[in-house]
Amino acid sequence: MSDDILYETHGHVRLITLSRPAKMNSLDFEANDVLVERWKEFDADPDARVAVLTGAGEHAFCAGADLKTYTMAFARTPAPEFRHRYTNGPGFGGITRTLDVFKPIVAAVNGYAVSGGLELALACDIRFCSPNAEFGLQDVQWGFHACDGGLIRLKEIVGLGNAMEMVLSGDLFDAEHAYRIGLVNRIVAQERLLEETLAYAEKLASRAPLAQRLAKEVVHRVHGMPMDEALRLESMSFRNLAHTDDLAEGNAAFRERRPARFKAR
Repeated sequence: MSDDILYETHGHVRLITLSRPAKMNSLDFEANDVLVERWKEFDADPDARVAVLTGAGEHAFCAGADLKTYTMAFARTPAPEFRHRYTNGPGFGGITRTLDVFKPIVAAVNGYAVSGGLELALACDIRFCSPNAEFGLQDVQWGFHACDGGLIRLKEIVGLGNAMEMVLSGDLFDAEHAYRIGLVNRIVAQERLLEETLAYAEKLASRAPLAQRLAKEVVHRVHGMPMDEALRLESMSFRNLAHTDDLAEGNAAFRERRPARFKAR
């Protein structure tokens, strides 16, 4: 089943591919658990600085949960075990809830990103997509609503009105609409999507990794804080970089007019 989640090394970048194209890269419980472990591996690896998440094939990034197997798992898993593993544990796809990964993550959305698949894309920091990409939270069509960050992250990214249109209608929206409302950062031709996303990730991996991680953590931690507390946390985080080797290297590179060679120390 590990073949459902591919994990490849490209320098300091890790490419994670949801590889269930016959199921539109939807995740059953087993594939979901493997993906959680891949995120933990990425987070713990000091050589891994940036992740790219995509789906196999040209039709889907991720269609969410494989509902047939999820329904069976609901029936077969005792309630206490289910709550321990899936309600109190990491959310869908690992990074949507509970599991904090403060390294940069870029999504290459190559087709449908719906329901849990959209929630997984929303949990990434930056989203590139192909022109055939479609986005939606279709849950209200089937009697429930998003439960792995869709109701929380979407409005922070696209604004309340755009978010409510997606949440309440369950409709699909195309790549142009997604770009217009800020859901995706770039639209890239299908044949170049992965190449350009990896190239962008490699650029991110050349930047100061400690500074990136602390900056990302601040952006997430200050959500809902009073302004004075948020500004204090930002300043404290900045001060924590003062005696790092990376800051010394950045200063030296600036003086010597050369690219910095950061070591994440």
